[in-house]
Amino acid sequence: MIQPSLPPEIRSLPIPQRVLLAEQIWNSIAEDEQAFELSDTQKAELDRLIAAHGASPDQGKPWEEVKKRLLGE
Repeated sequence: MIQPSLPPEIRSLPIPQRVLLAEQIWNSIAEDEQAFELSDTQKAELDRLIAAHGASPDQGKPWEEVKKRLLGE
């Protein structure tokens, strides 16, 4: 599947603002959760990630920590 390019006005935003925009878009999707259906492939990937986290819970960073780093806070 070919992904369309981002509009130039979005692409020109600083990375912290694009991160916030992506989070706002994702939150708007989550608000309409009934209309959001994961594919079997997506469900399998989430199951794999959950299992990997369960096997090594000390790996990775919490979202809030990653977000702060990305936003330069």
